[in-house]
This record gives sequence, structure tokens and C-alpha cells, in this order.
Amino acid sequence: MFTGLIQAIGQVRSLEGGGDSGRLCITSSLVHDDLSMGESIAVNGVCLTVTGWDHAGFTLDVSPETLRTTTLGTLLPRTAVNLERALRLSDRLGGHLVAGHVDSIGTVRQKRKEHNAVYFEFAAPSASLRYIVAKGSVAIDGVSLTVNQVYSDRFSIMVIPHSLEQTCLKERRVGDTVNIETDLIGRYVERFVAQPSGSTGGSLSREFLAKNGFV
Repeated sequence: MFTGLIQAIGQVRSLEGGGDSGRLCITSSLVHDDLSMGESIAVNGVCLTVTGWDHAGFTLDVSPETLRTTTLGTLLPRTAVNLERALRLSDRLGGHLVAGHVDSIGTVRQKRKEHNAVYFEFAAPSASLRYIVAKGSVAIDGVSLTVNQVYSDRFSIMVIPHSLEQTCLKERRVGDTVNIETDLIGRYVERFVAQPSGSTGGSLSREFLAKNGFV
């Protein structure tokens, strides 16, 4: 589990393999922060497992499913990537709950400066847009952001200067693709509400949600 608050920007050293599977090597200062074998790190919002490291960076295996459903398969050497280590129970939840499981790939449709912020519009599949709500949370390439508006085929966000400088969003241009993860809580709420009416679990879920103002 992650928070969507980026801790470091790494640089792709290599992506070996590709096609059906790959091994991603990243240069990063995180290797100096008690990194351990098998721990989870989100790379552009994708949860991966550390399989090795040296003095300059670390290595992660990338499965065929991950290459098919995220932008990681398009990474080139020297490309900058957002990095976040897994959340510890003692950490502050400064962003929102991010699983590191990408729902879809979106495309930058607009990018423009507005006063001290940068306005983005992202085209996204309808399957993801149904879980994106105005003033709710969404993770773009692993960055926790607040949604401005939602339209039939896209949504918009505003990125403040600090978030822009501390993440790879500053590198994104119109036409670039990004990883999108929708709000985890919204997906679970829909799952509970959609339980068959004859199911004890579903009935209890709807009763609980109604009592607490969710439905």
C-alpha cells in the first residue's frame, strides 16, 4: 500500500527483455535508505518487488501482465520515473490509499499554465471514469491528486508547483501516456452495493452503507 506522495525521482538504467517479461533496473538514491530484498516500490504508480541492488540503484522484475496493462513497457534508458516505498503503519497518510495496481492507461489531452499551477486534462477509458469523481482522489503515475472536473471521456486536475517539481509530471506533454489508478474505496463500495439481494453478505453490506450515509 502507498500514499501517492512521491519520495524520489529515479532514472531508468535498463529494461531487459520486454515483450513477455522484463527486468527493470533503476538508478536511485533509495538504495542508501535501508532498502531490503523483496520490499515493494511503486514505479510510476506500479507496485513492483525489489529483487536486487548495487551501490547506484536497484532491480525489479516486471510480469507480462504488468507490461500489457501499464506504461512500464515503453520506458527507455535515462527516462525519469516516480518512486515511492510502501507505506509503514507508523507513517502519515498524506495523500490517499494507493494500491499500486493500475486500472488503465490514460493520455495527456491538455496541459497549460494557470497562474501558479498547471492544468492537465487526461483522456481515460469509461471503465475508469466511472470511479473518478470531482473533488475526489486519483493517482496519476503514482502521484496522489485531486480531481477538478469529470467529463464523458476525460477528467481534469490542477498541479501546484511543489508537486510538479517533486514528480515526473513536469515531463509530461500532450499525447504522452500515463498510469491511472482510481480511488480504491470507491471500487469496494460499488462491489458491496452490487452484491445479489439474496446474499447475506450483500444485504449486510447495503445496510451498513446506508446506515453510514454511503447509499
